Amino acid sequence: MKDTRRNHKRMDGHFTDDSMLRRVHRERAMVLSGPRALLMQAAHPLAVSGLLAHSEGFDDPYARLARTAVVMDTIAFGSREEADHLTAHVRAMHRRVKGRLREPAGAYPRGTPYRADDPELLMWILFTLVDSALLVYRMYVGPLSRAEQEAYWQDYKLIGRLFGLRDRDMPDTLSDLFAYRRRMLDGDELHVTPWARSRARQIVMEPPVPRWARPLLDTVNFITVDLLPGRIRREYGFSRVPPSSVRTLLVASGAEYVKRALLPVLPERLRLVPSARAA
Repeated sequence: MKDTRRNHKRMDGHFTDDSMLRRVHRERAMVLSGPRALLMQAAHPLAVSGLLAHSEGFDDPYARLARTAVVMDTIAFGSREEADHLTAHVRAMHRRVKGRLREPAGAYPRGTPYRADDPELLMWILFTLVDSALLVYRMYVGPLSRAEQEAYWQDYKLIGRLFGLRDRDMPDTLSDLFAYRRRMLDGDELHVTPWARSRARQIVMEPPVPRWARPLLDTVNFITVDLLPGRIRREYGFSRVPPSSVRTLLVASGAEYVKRALLPVLPERLRLVPSARAA
């Protein structure tokens, strides 16, 4: 009876244990993708105004980020009913968030309107999550074939739809997604504002942690800086010490150790997130 209930729970969600999305996000190592994604999100002046800076008017940004993590975890491993309920609530919140830029930011003049449910901004948020997850998985867990990456993107498009995006708002294929990446990183839509350079950077890299966890946080921050696209890293003004080549070598060496020596011997209770084991 117990196994029957567990099988039913697996099939009751938007994803199954065979989906690439669950395969990727069951790994605890994927926690490393979150800070990178957030700093990339904050590099879009309209996205940071609509989805990060604006949140300070409502509540503690850490509480907001924690709720977002719960929503994403529920989509991946919870029931369809739970996921639909939570994302409907998020869409309703997004509809209420709108405003205008108080200062010019990059290509956007003062007074440029923004709204949290703008498909272009939601697509940038979605992209940063996908791009960061694929990068961290390949570095710290294992290789992904082109077909597996394509399957992951197709899974993620379902998440996009849950947050209000239409199919025409999202790149159709993995190749189209890569083209979107090039366009965004080479174009003029991204610009790290003074707010992002100070407050968003502080939110992401200086969360309230106990003193004993500070060395771990410093390690995560070191990795986060290296994994950022070069343009965004430079705009945030992150320290050039150690040189980028040395930092990249250190991060890559650590990733290989985790992937080849640590993960293969870790028991599931340590390697996989609790929701994945429960599902």
